[in-house]
This record gives sequence, C-alpha cells and structure tokens, in this order.
Amino acid sequence: MKSSLQRQAGQSGWSFANQGVKAFLTRTGGHLAPVVFQLGRKSVQPFAIAPWAEEPLPGTPTMLRVLRGDFFCAPFGGNAAPFRGERHPPHGETANRDWTFQSLTRTGNAVCLHASIRTHVRRGRVDKRLTLRDGHAAVYCEHVLTGFRGPMPVGTHPMLRFPDEVGAGNISTSAFVRGQVVPESWEEPAAKGYSCLRPGALFTSLQRVPARDGGTVDLSRFPARRGYEELVQLVSDPAQPFAWNAVTLPGEGYVFFTIKDPRVLRETVLWFSNGGRHYPPWNGRHLNVLGVEDVTAYFHLGLAPSAKPNRLTRAGAPTALTLSPRRPLRVAHILALAAIPQGFDAVHSIVPHRGGVRLTARSGRAVTVPLDLGFIRG
Repeated sequence: MKSSLQRQAGQSGWSFANQGVKAFLTRTGGHLAPVVFQLGRKSVQPFAIAPWAEEPLPGTPTMLRVLRGDFFCAPFGGNAAPFRGERHPPHGETANRDWTFQSLTRTGNAVCLHASIRTHVRRGRVDKRLTLRDGHAAVYCEHVLTGFRGPMPVGTHPMLRFPDEVGAGNISTSAFVRGQVVPESWEEPAAKGYSCLRPGALFTSLQRVPARDGGTVDLSRFPARRGYEELVQLVSDPAQPFAWNAVTLPGEGYVFFTIKDPRVLRETVLWFSNGGRHYPPWNGRHLNVLGVEDVTAYFHLGLAPSAKPNRLTRAGAPTALTLSPRRPLRVAHILALAAIPQGFDAVHSIVPHRGGVRLTARSGRAVTVPLDLGFIRG
C-alpha cells in the first residue's frame, strides 16, 4: 500500500484507515489526529486540535504549533535544563522534528502505518507503528527506541476535547499508589497563567485533591474550573497486569480509554486545560481539553529533573528508563473507544473478557468490546 502526503488542519502527513477507523499522522512531530471512530451509525473524533492549528506562529516551538491528538515524547517534558550537555526541545525531537514514512501495509485483518525518526541530540532511532484492526475501535500504538544510551523519561500525550458543558465527562483510572499535584508552581498570575491546586499536595482520590486556598477540588468531573490549568500525576500500581484511564461522556454516548503496561509506563499525568493560560499562543482560548498522558517521568519537568533523585524516586517510583544500545526499548499503549448505554457513568473497572475487555460503570451498567490486551506486552 502507498501513502502520499496529504494536509489536514494545517499540517502535512499521512492518512490510514480501515472500515471502522480513519486516522491522520502529521509528518512534523508525529502527532496523531484527527482520528474518526465509527461506533455503529455514529462518527466520533475524540481528540483535541489546538485552535491555532492554521495560524503562522513564528518563534513558537514546533510541538506547540502542531499540537493535537497523541504524540510520543522522548524525553517527556519541558526539558528547560540541559542534562550532561544535552538540550532537548519540549517533549523531545520525536514531538518536533519530521518523521520519515516507511510503509503502509495490510496483513490479515490489520492495517499498519510505520514511520521512523533518527534523533541528533542523543543519537538513536525511534520506530513508530500505528495499527488498526478490523472490528476494533482502537489504535494500537508502538514505539521502539534503538541505539540510545542513558536515562530517558518517555511518555504518550493523548489530548481529549470535551463538550462545552460543565461536568460533561467522568474521569477514572485503575488503582494508583500515589497521587500528587505538580510540586512547583504550575502557572503564575504574574506570567498570565492561573492554577488552583496546592503545589506538591498528595492525594488518594481524584475526587478530593487539595486546593491552593484550602478545601479540596473534584478532578473526576470535567470541564470545570474555567480559567485554570492544572497538572497532577498518578503512580500506577505495578502489580496490575495492565493499567487504564477512562473518560466517559454519557451525553455523547461513548467512553474513551487507554491501556498500558504499568511496568513500562509507570505513571499517568493528567493535564486539565481550561483557558488558564493568557500568553501566546494560548491566549485564553485552549478550552475543555484533558491530557491523559501515560509516562515514566517526573511530571512535565523534563530529562534533568526526571533523571536525578526527586520526590517520586524517593517514594519508590522510577521517573526515567535506562536505555542501552544493546537492548531496544518497546513502549506500547492502546487508545480505544466504546459505545455506552444510557445510565453508564464513570468506569469502575476494565477486565479481560472473551478476547476483549469488559468495562463496568459505577452504576453497574457494562459493555464488552474486542481488544487485544496482549499487544501491550509484545
């Protein structure tokens, strides 16, 4: 199969599809969006695309100009501080530089887009394979890092768009052993940024997260807190066979969920973006967006803070992976959707079930969807 460059939402890239999913990958940064899932007669495009996608933004980091959907970050984070002479762009070269198309193939019931990038700041190669399987409302995402040496925080970066309605979505996750608000000031009014959570606060439930001015905030419902940006990190329970995050949108009739191996991607960063940044290119217009970012990293702070001892490593949670040129690293995650019946609220559990998974809501309503859980282990 051949795939020529196309253009969508201001970026050139490659399209790939099967009967149930149509997807687009940008050449620059390897950002995945739009992705349209066919759920029965309904088409759903769950991912956010930055409102400035068609605007010229000279001087803006490439990653921000492209910002959309899901992309792979190596090293994950802002990377403002150099580390052993390395200075990476925000979220790494993988999120900023051009990828090279390798192939678009159909094998049996699967369509796979393969792209690659050779990095320069720390030399190595990353191979991206995005697979669609007939009958599965999912994108199977695989990144293989080859030739690298040393510590590296890595992460995924799915960003979801929500209806412009307070509390339209329910957010839930599999068990986590530690929840923490970003430990330094996330946004500062003096710099035209606003947040309301207490920096560094620990929590055990998304429904009760300490606020800056006392009391607690419920992060399990979104959109909320218009005019604020928030960032928290959850340390997944590594004893689980897999870990998950779920966003239920009852009014839209579907649930979005991710699946990962908690021994590879040890944490989840939740980024609540609702108009709290009033500096370019955000300018108060990035609204109703949730980042559900599975990572091994120290929040959004980048390579240097993640590779050094920090509050999470002292609590027993690794924040970087050690790469070796003798041993390629495979990072896999699944992005999936399922139609839900009336009365299906926040996801309570996701368990294996007859060649797929069964999602059960707190209300007791349940849905079963085909999914290959074995993909995350390779």
